Formats: sequence, structure tokens, C-alpha cells
Amino acid sequence: MKKILVIDDQQCIRELASEELISEGYRVHSLGDAKSVRVNLRFSKPDLVLLDLYLDEADGFGVLHDIKGQYPKIPVIIYTAYDSYREDLRVSRGDGYVIKSMAFDELKEKIADVLARQQAIEATGDARPSYGNRRVAFAS
Repeated sequence: MKKILVIDDQQCIRELASEELISEGYRVHSLGDAKSVRVNLRFSKPDLVLLDLYLDEADGFGVLHDIKGQYPKIPVIIYTAYDSYREDLRVSRGDGYVIKSMAFDELKEKIADVLARQQAIEATGDARPSYGNRRVAFAS
């Protein structure tokens, strides 16, 4: 059973997303603040992080940078209410981008895609670095 960490400062969003993901068979843990992320990642070792960009006490891009800096293999899906960040280059550090909605179909599909891609990479031993949704090819 895959573990998902939901990071969002709005409790109602955390609860709704958690319920939806639990109904899909995932184990879910949620955090409402950025301060707890570093410690939680070390102990919970999630298979995927769902990250809001607007957090009360921190910038979501800073949290994304910290997660990818310490745990580059953990996929992070940016889950935000704002479509305006799609073209922001900082988004490319994430592994997906989903606009918040009361219909969770797109989110569930993106999570399934990212986890399947992660599993395929691990199964094939593909060690090339991943930047966002793109794989990097090295010329030989």
C-alpha cells in the first residue's frame, strides 16, 4: 500500500484529499505546516508528496526545493488553487501539477501516473535524473 503525504495549511483540504485518497487504497498522512515536513519525511518515508504552494508560514516552492534536495526520488505533485504557476520554472522541480477541485479525478489520475512511472523507473534501474516530467538524456 503506497503512502502519500499531504501538505496543505487548510484543514478542510487536507481532510477531503485524505478521504479521497484513502478510498483509493492509499495510506495518507497530512501536515498543516512546513516546519514538520523535514522530520516527517525522515520517519514516514512517503511514496509521494502532495504539496500546496500557499502555506501559512512558508513558501511552497521553498518546501519543494527542500524535499527534492534531501529526497530527490520522492515524487512531489504540486496541488494548488492557482493555474498561474504552470509556466513558472520552479514548478519543473515537481513531478506533476494539479489544480485543486472538488472533483478529485484529475488528482487521482496524476497520482496513479506518477507512482506508476516511479515504479517503472525503479524496476528498470533507470538512474537518469528526472527534472519535472522530463527525463534527461546524456550524450555519450
